[in-house]
Amino acid sequence: MDKFVSYDKMSKKEKKKVDSVRRGSWNGVDPSTKVVETDKKRYRRKPKHPGRYEE
Repeated sequence: MDKFVSYDKMSKKEKKKVDSVRRGSWNGVDPSTKVVETDKKRYRRKPKHPGRYEE
């Protein structure tokens, strides 16, 4: 049985092993491409084309 070593005192290699085990899988899903659809009738304070009507 291995002795318990706190995370702070582990070597870089041991921390890497622990982190890879804890890290979950996205199962083929790319989270950066997922965008939540917003309501198209929502009131927006920002102008659609900023700086267009400046004189």
